[in-house]
Amino acid sequence: MSPRRRVLVLVVLAALLVGLVLVGVRVWPGASVDPASRPAQDVPGPVLLVPGYGGDSAALGALAARLTASGREVRVLALPGDGTGDLSAQVRVLDDAADAELAAGAPSVDVVGYSAGGVVTGLWLARDDGPAKARRVVTLGSPLHGTSLAGAGAAALPDACPPACRQVAPGSAEIAELDAARVGTLVPWLSVRTADDEVVTPVDTAVLDGATNVLVQDVCPGAVVAHGQLPSAPAVADLVLGALGPGPVAVGACVSS
Repeated sequence: MSPRRRVLVLVVLAALLVGLVLVGVRVWPGASVDPASRPAQDVPGPVLLVPGYGGDSAALGALAARLTASGREVRVLALPGDGTGDLSAQVRVLDDAADAELAAGAPSVDVVGYSAGGVVTGLWLARDDGPAKARRVVTLGSPLHGTSLAGAGAAALPDACPPACRQVAPGSAEIAELDAARVGTLVPWLSVRTADDEVVTPVDTAVLDGATNVLVQDVCPGAVVAHGQLPSAPAVADLVLGALGPGPVAVGACVSS
């Protein structure tokens, strides 16, 4: 190889390496999270509850009551478009709610995302400096790798599948964004799933790298908890309370049935 050609090859390789570094910075923001910027883990703040697809805040009422009874300040978010519209709009609602709590003096927030609300929570962490605002995250039956039910709906009846439906389908840009951001490594995260889930399928789509992943039936053998029962099941509330306490994220034995 001539000296001139060798120089040209080296220049091209250098340009490629620079490009890969720049892509890495964009694609994996978790790698650049400064631990010093993370909220204190022993001082819990308010809990923000993010509803699932359809935005039914009443579904989170039992969980909100358990958290309130334990002494926590709780806020159930109202999602735009009944929770079926663009997930980006829902992310903005979560970010605004977190900023409001911090502005009012809260040290941080804990976030519990139910079903698609867990995807909203993950996108918030990836996009809006959530790791500096959220102390901990819990997701309940969340399609963190997409749900085949939404995928089938988007394929068979695209006009009847609203934006949020298409965005929680496997392979969507939003699901790819969660994977690329490695959101499970950004904050202490408990992901709860149930073997009886008929909506978020397959069940293990809720398993997230870097998170503490729990199957309800592993903790409470024989428990029957459908997708819609996750926010109200006492055993699930026990898991949430254990994860959001002042100590380390803990998964104890089944207490409530």
